[in-house]
Amino acid sequence: MRDVAIVSFAQVPNVRRELDRNEVEMLMPVVTEAIEASGIGRKEIDFTVSGSCDYIAGQPFAFVSGIDAVGPWPPINESHVEMDGAWALYEAWVKIQTGQADSALVYAFGKSSMGDITEVLTLQLDPYYLAPLWPDAVSLAALQARVLLDRGHATERAMAEVAARSRRSAKANPNAQLRGDFEIEKLLAEPYLVSPLRKHDCPPITDGAAAIVLAAGDLAKKKCRRPAWIRGIDHRIESHALGARNLARSRSTEIAAEKAGAFAGSFDVAELHAPFTHQELILRDALRLDPKLSVNPSGGALSANALMVAGLIRLGEAARRIHAGEARRALAHATSGPCLQQNLVCVMEG
Repeated sequence: MRDVAIVSFAQVPNVRRELDRNEVEMLMPVVTEAIEASGIGRKEIDFTVSGSCDYIAGQPFAFVSGIDAVGPWPPINESHVEMDGAWALYEAWVKIQTGQADSALVYAFGKSSMGDITEVLTLQLDPYYLAPLWPDAVSLAALQARVLLDRGHATERAMAEVAARSRRSAKANPNAQLRGDFEIEKLLAEPYLVSPLRKHDCPPITDGAAAIVLAAGDLAKKKCRRPAWIRGIDHRIESHALGARNLARSRSTEIAAEKAGAFAGSFDVAELHAPFTHQELILRDALRLDPKLSVNPSGGALSANALMVAGLIRLGEAARRIHAGEARRALAHATSGPCLQQNLVCVMEG
């Protein structure tokens, strides 16, 4: 296995609605910042891969326009995944492992504000039995939360505590969308959005973009003072049929974590892609995290949840802690699909 590291990370400030810039205009400064911070010349990047979703953009092959932010002339070696940028990073990691590249640019973008995102997400459901019922993403998450509560694995107070802590942590993150101090009792007094979820239990609609540069071995050591070495990475997917899954447990996260070596030692920080409060509780259990561990010091997806970007940001935020010398070993997680259907786990070391 080749040593591969995250050597730079950049993102735009996450906002509720980006009115002044399209996706390419959002990406250009982010891509430029990530490349310049990496110390690797733009023309020296061996591989470029992106993550986005045509459904969100509202047009086919929307990712093609995103390449304009990279500068595809002279021609570049480029790929795309129709999902969160975390999976684009996985493809780049595999590409470097094969020896076909020594460096890679990974970027992701998503403007969730352009349409009814809850309806868009319904289109990813089973087209025969589930999608025709037209359940929205929040309602499906509420079903999962209800299972967790009814089995005694969580309480509404514990969920409110996740929301309050996440948005309090986001006060130190200039790129977060929602931040501030929240009183638990006031949160619990709010009406349900979809029982048992209240507004604070759900992620905000967000527009955003992010980019990461990977480098292998000596190149990473040469270009980065403290590379965030990827010591293990894996992703797993569960059944498309919600009724065939135990929604109170994330078995795919458990398997991915074991394959990535997440159970082999302790962590200094963890960035978990948990769009809903109860999902952080499920992931903590699946990953066997120490209750005292710092989780989502960036504020996590509860403070900014740009679709197709939030998972990649979790890897970037974890790497950033290593770059800054704030962590020696970090855990990053990304999810895709309804109710934690597919999960990626990455272990990084400084």
